[in-house]
Amino acid sequence: MKKYIAMAMLICVIMLASGCGSQQTGKIKVTAVLDWTPNTNHTGLYVALSEGYFEKEGLEVTIVQPQEGTSEQIVAAGSAQFGISYQESVTFARAEGMPLVSLAAVIQHNTSGFASLVEKGITSPKDFENKKYGGWGSPIEEATLRYLMEQEGADPGKLQIVTTGDADFFQVSSTGEVDYAWIFEGWTGIEAKLRGIELNYIDLGKIAEVFDYYTPVIITSEKMISENSDVVQKFMKAVEKGYRFCIDKPEEAAEILLKNVPELDRELVVESQKYLSEKYQDDAEYWGMQKQEVWERYMLWLYENGFIEEKVDVTKAFTNEFLNK
Repeated sequence: MKKYIAMAMLICVIMLASGCGSQQTGKIKVTAVLDWTPNTNHTGLYVALSEGYFEKEGLEVTIVQPQEGTSEQIVAAGSAQFGISYQESVTFARAEGMPLVSLAAVIQHNTSGFASLVEKGITSPKDFENKKYGGWGSPIEEATLRYLMEQEGADPGKLQIVTTGDADFFQVSSTGEVDYAWIFEGWTGIEAKLRGIELNYIDLGKIAEVFDYYTPVIITSEKMISENSDVVQKFMKAVEKGYRFCIDKPEEAAEILLKNVPELDRELVVESQKYLSEKYQDDAEYWGMQKQEVWERYMLWLYENGFIEEKVDVTKAFTNEFLNK
């Protein structure tokens, strides 16, 4: 109960602040919460902020990191109007009655997969047998690994999982604590190349279509769409321009991210931005586009594996309405 009261008080404070800000600046105050620490998945937001795209739409946008709770919880509670999330998180949220909606796929295809040092000899899920996987200890990680092993005729009973949390991939791999881990190719994969470390990489979205889901996505709430659709339209118009900038001018976009988050490694950011410039839209008709079959496919996998008790109506989980088609 104390948590609910604290959250309600926080929402009231934000609403009051938003009202004051609107009167003083003539702009609508909006908060966007990230899913994690700032990285190249988020550059489009920082470009929209720095290049004045939000301001042009009459918005005063503040980008924050989640201090307590997840971005999904924060957006659902109304403490932020927009957030960065993932398709699987939105599906879970809707299964739990949280009316969140994905507004755009930041990256068109899943750019994550399983990486290992070359000397480990892990080139397919069949090689997961008797090898130590380092992860967060999530049941969905185990289910994903088991599914992939079964598809390759490997024995899931020989799966070994070590919980490493946010431990450095290179450190735990070099010490032998783990043999392989789940990474983002556009960040840890790029870092490996810059450090001269050769990896074997298994592209998750390419070895199993069901896992080629949208990660990350931009989210809001059903309430925001129904009561402030004009704000959603303005926000997404600016964000779309931001990601178009990232696609067309990756090195300039990298500099904008570094200006906003100077503690990031310059070389890693620049190379990651170049990599993602071809991934944001990829083969889609337009940036941010989401397909019902992608949402349906992964939702059914979650349902069939017992992660959600009832099927989710995915047509309510996402929309392309606010994208520039």
